[in-house]
Amino acid sequence: MNEKSNTRKPAKMCYEHIGGKLGQLLLENFADKGWIAKNKPTDKNFYITDLGQKEFVKLGIDVSQIKSEVL
Repeated sequence: MNEKSNTRKPAKMCYEHIGGKLGQLLLENFADKGWIAKNKPTDKNFYITDLGQKEFVKLGIDVSQIKSEVL
């Protein structure tokens, strides 16, 4: 085995989103700050809050590019 195959990466692409430890930390941080939330604690999916909309724009993230999914 070469050295690269033994090195863990803090982030990975999983379909069209970020996964791994970095993805987990971002999710937890955004939820703690109130930038994303769930309608009910048992929901699987998050939505972007009004505060999140403002804060993501400050970071230069265009959230209008996120497609809304109707379940």
